[in-house]
Amino acid sequence: MGIQIPGPSANRQEANIETLAVHLSGPEDLSVDTLTLNAPGDGDLVVDVAFSGISTGTEKLFWSGQMPPFPGMGYPLVPGYEAAGEVVDAAPGTGYKPGDHVFVPGADCYEGAFGLFGGASARLVTQADRVCRIDAGLGAEGALLALAATARHAMAGLDKAVPDLIVGHGVLGRLLARLTIAAGAPAPTVWETQADRVSGAQGYSVIHPDTDTRRDYSSIYDASGDPAILDTLIGRLTKGGEVVLAGFYPSSLSFAFPMAFMKEARLRVAAEWTRHDLTATRSLVDSGALDLGGLITHQAAARDATQAYRTAFSAPDCLKMILNWKDAA
Repeated sequence: MGIQIPGPSANRQEANIETLAVHLSGPEDLSVDTLTLNAPGDGDLVVDVAFSGISTGTEKLFWSGQMPPFPGMGYPLVPGYEAAGEVVDAAPGTGYKPGDHVFVPGADCYEGAFGLFGGASARLVTQADRVCRIDAGLGAEGALLALAATARHAMAGLDKAVPDLIVGHGVLGRLLARLTIAAGAPAPTVWETQADRVSGAQGYSVIHPDTDTRRDYSSIYDASGDPAILDTLIGRLTKGGEVVLAGFYPSSLSFAFPMAFMKEARLRVAAEWTRHDLTATRSLVDSGALDLGGLITHQAAARDATQAYRTAFSAPDCLKMILNWKDAA
């Protein structure tokens, strides 16, 4: 039996829509509760979410209470910025209609809860210009579009070199490697210390860093989120090489100056993806140049979200946990 939610109101401004959503009241205080959505207005869509992803980066920091001060943060909140679903109501002029399948990078639409992310919900309200059309055939993989766009943003643009070393073989590291190969560049080396994450490479090598003797990498992309790794990576650069910080870090980063001085090292922070990254990534997926297969290792019914979040953040073999809102009761 699926989630029972009232249909969208014919009078959109007076709609009082309730939905089930993941509700994070405080650190490690997570439940699935009924929340009221803000009424949809001009330019808004109402979307029934089929799948939402759990981020092991920023969401884990909110769940654990370790997130540093960040604009718009606070509890209670609805997490999730990776959602795929179907439009059930669309304002005139949006260019969307019921039945369209879309990716939604979160939504700020809940009464009494922060929507800094806001995608882990059976139904949500969002501005039409935030979503991206996707092929319905993607299924749960449609929720991966934000991570793929994050990887693309780190690499794309003027004066940006593709990686020859990627640190971390999680989902972001795998997407960076796949995009490097899709760009026609030489296959990168990928470092991984967890045995459960070594498998799954597509055309590149995954090795333990202790077995790597190279000290001449020109472009190292860190997808580990480890704030203590900079000295190690700088020591592996060629002179004038660059370290790209592609993850999200819970504490201050520092490095010893002498090695960075001798290497003339450069550091670059990869920021959040843009709308252009999202549409470009969707085109790569649609054309078959970028494969999103094999990245989702775990799925759970939305009603089991409490355990699913713990598994996502603690199980070494869990690359990506997806919540299935269609099968929740």
